[in-house]
Amino acid sequence: MNAVRLVPRDHESRFRGRVLLIDDDPALLGLMAHAFAAAGYATLTAENGRKGLNLLDSYKPDLVVTDIVMPEMEGIGAILQIRRRAKPPKIIAISGAGPGGRRDYLSWAKHLGADEVLAKPFRMSQIVALSNRLIDNKINHLTGHGS
Repeated sequence: MNAVRLVPRDHESRFRGRVLLIDDDPALLGLMAHAFAAAGYATLTAENGRKGLNLLDSYKPDLVVTDIVMPEMEGIGAILQIRRRAKPPKIIAISGAGPGGRRDYLSWAKHLGADEVLAKPFRMSQIVALSNRLIDNKINHLTGHGS
C-alpha cells in the first residue's frame, strides 16, 4: 500500500494542521484519513512504523497517530524514534486487544512518549476531538497563548 495524502475539501474551513496516520489495517486507515480531512486536517498515511518514519521528515506532521501492533516496525519503536527528534510532533497511540492485552500496550506507549492513547474500537469523532485538543495545546504552547 502506498502512502495516501488527503487534504481538506472545504477551503473555507480552517486548516488545523498535518496528521500522519500509521496503521496496518487499510480500512481503518482510510476511515481515519477521511475523518481527519473532513475536520480540516491534511493527512498522510503509512501501513507500518518504518514507512511512517520515512515520511516524517519530509511531511513534518503536527500529530502522528500510530497503531501499536504492526508488521516490520511496531508503534512502540516508531514512538521511541519520533521522540528522539529535536521538535517531535504530538503522538496518539491506538491499539486493539493483543496477546498482552491492549491496556499493557497502551500503558507502555504512554510511558514511552505517546501524548495520548486510545483503545480500539473508537469513534472517529473521539480521535478527532482528542487530536484537536493536542494540536490546539501545542499551538498555544508555541505562541504563548491559551492555558
